[in-house]
Amino acid sequence: MARPLPLILAQAPGRPADDLAGFATDVERRVKLHAHARGALVVYPELHLGESAPGIPAAPAEGAESLDGKRDAAFAELAGDLGIWLVPGSVYERGTGDRVHNTTLVYSPQGERLGAYRKICPWRPYETTTPGNRFEVVDLPGVGRIGLSICYDTWFPEISRQLAWMGAELIVNVVRTPTSDRAQEVVLNRANAITNQVFVASVNSAAPSGIGRSLVIDPQGTVRAETVDAGDSTLTDVIDLDEVINVRRYGTAGLNRIWEQFRPGDPALELPLYGGRIDPATWNPAHTTEEPRC
Repeated sequence: MARPLPLILAQAPGRPADDLAGFATDVERRVKLHAHARGALVVYPELHLGESAPGIPAAPAEGAESLDGKRDAAFAELAGDLGIWLVPGSVYERGTGDRVHNTTLVYSPQGERLGAYRKICPWRPYETTTPGNRFEVVDLPGVGRIGLSICYDTWFPEISRQLAWMGAELIVNVVRTPTSDRAQEVVLNRANAITNQVFVASVNSAAPSGIGRSLVIDPQGTVRAETVDAGDSTLTDVIDLDEVINVRRYGTAGLNRIWEQFRPGDPALELPLYGGRIDPATWNPAHTTEEPRC
């Protein structure tokens, strides 16, 4: 058995929020070049439709829309017309009151929005969007389950672990990184793939919005495909989601079955650093008074 999922990952420079026609043309161009386009998962970078000038991100309030605005309708129609699973990067979502979220959306080949994920970890102090408080996995019927993360989320292993625990077989990490720490992000994405035995697709913006280095990583941490520079390019691959099952069954490198580590009868392990949730009041180790346990 196999569960193939074609990937079309657009390492593209950003666009203004209102350039929906230009975005549709770009998606169509990249899809037409792929031999197995129908049923492919097409992914764009973080805040791809969110620039005020080339390489300059707009203020969050500029171009922010509610989830079910005209932008949502355009994305849904595009996905349906092309018969693709579409992740149009992330967008500024207008929430309640004056809140604006950095939100990733997923659309089906039938033209339906399947999920929306609000970035949990904005890159502070530089990003001023309101954090989300929910993890999001999305079922692609007949294919598998994907988990959503946005850029800086990948620095927090709790997020990737939760997505894997919720059944994600592929973590889609949309990125807008123009800074030198992309090198560390590449390592972190490989580590998240290894420690959770999942595929990871990390899609960064092209210059001038980002410095590229997009990549696809398999459940053993091997880089399957990657871009070599910051140029506008399309990274393609066809992954088999059954590889997640095989790696977990037989082990990473044929050795390590991390999801089989704990067995009935083993002692329970307390996690005092969380107490069942992340509380900003106790997140920093300097703020906690609890003694470490051996």
